[in-house]
Amino acid sequence: MTPTARLLIAGMSGWLSGARAADNAANPADAIARQNMLQLIHLRWIAVVGQVVTILAVHFSLGFALPLAAMMLVLAALVVLNLASLLRLKSAQPLGPYDLFSALALDALALTAQLYFSGGATNPFTTLYLLHVILGVVLLEVWATWAIVFLTSFCFLMLVAFNRPVIASGLSDQAFFGLFIMGMMMGVVLDAVLLVTFVSRINTNLRRHDAHLAELRQRAAEETHIVRMGLLASGAAHELGTPLATLDVILGDWRRMPVFMADPELAQELEDMRGEVQRCKQIVTGVLLSAGEARGDEVRVSGLRAFMDEVVAEWRATRNSDVLVYETDLVTPFSIVAESTLKQVIHNVLDNALDASPEAVRLHVGVSGGLIVIEVDDDGPGFAPDTLENFGRPYNSTKGRAGGGLGLFLVVNVLRKLGGEVRAENRPEGGASVVLILPLASLQIRRHHAR
Repeated sequence: MTPTARLLIAGMSGWLSGARAADNAANPADAIARQNMLQLIHLRWIAVVGQVVTILAVHFSLGFALPLAAMMLVLAALVVLNLASLLRLKSAQPLGPYDLFSALALDALALTAQLYFSGGATNPFTTLYLLHVILGVVLLEVWATWAIVFLTSFCFLMLVAFNRPVIASGLSDQAFFGLFIMGMMMGVVLDAVLLVTFVSRINTNLRRHDAHLAELRQRAAEETHIVRMGLLASGAAHELGTPLATLDVILGDWRRMPVFMADPELAQELEDMRGEVQRCKQIVTGVLLSAGEARGDEVRVSGLRAFMDEVVAEWRATRNSDVLVYETDLVTPFSIVAESTLKQVIHNVLDNALDASPEAVRLHVGVSGGLIVIEVDDDGPGFAPDTLENFGRPYNSTKGRAGGGLGLFLVVNVLRKLGGEVRAENRPEGGASVVLILPLASLQIRRHHAR
């Protein structure tokens, strides 16, 4: 068999089995409904194959005269129903409350037709009605479950009222009764096996759905907690901003007073005080950054190269300056509106890289296709798979300390607010790479309007 034929067969098999049925789900509830519909589709394929084998064996081996054309027509209808169900799963429209009910109801009607053509109420496989009822209890709402109970009961009564016996040539009453008992046993065993198999799968889907909902609730609670912290920090920072600004103005006026100008010692102490006030203002700015805001007096127009040089110089001033290797291919004097939020974001990523790789951190800045690309590499152990999968989510950290992961969470959210994105990956040669991507024009327009 050629590779093309194998791929074609594999693709057709995957389509007929409904593989990846939940890919088009609109929400978690729709995903679980699609998985349950997929179980019904699998069960229907088994029913079609099993009925073909049983009908042919009973007709040709046991001598029962069955209307093969009519029964095969019912099986063809089941195949068409399965193909329609698969097409329904490929659609992006969410499954409604009547989809599963309709599927089970049509299966019950198809079973009734097959039983009618093969002995009616005397057919030992009438026990398969219980399979539909139990699946209805597991899958459907209360009203739909009772509707399935009513439908199966009505169908069985119709089989009794319009009984159509089958003719078995050459079988004694005792042999017929033995075949009936064997058929009942096979029906009960088949019910049990199918129920254990498919109800277990359905319960697995439900447990997976519940676990997913619990995870979403936990994340929502964590993010709500962060929002509350941000609101509290933002309020406190705004309150502190005014007195700090007042102190800065007063100290600036004192610098020009003769008493301070005449005394070098007092002048130096005054400069130290102004430096501490500026430090407090930077701390307030950092608090506002954590809350997702920026101080208006921290925004200014600058060249991109000059801004990045300033970011690197400030970071090196308080860290090991020999660790960072800074490269840039910026030639054109791109103008941006620089602000403390962007500076703090870059510092945060550099700090994380330094924690992972104290010996070497590399920073490269460039512009490509109207995008500012800022790449930070390190030679550390790299990101764990779980960290990469949940990159940017709160408390997603391998540092093992309380509150870990909030830095990258804030980086991702600040970049998103600026119209950019953050990408993280492990480098093939070892270490990790974090890339900040910002649209140059969008950043300029957005920040000018914000002013």
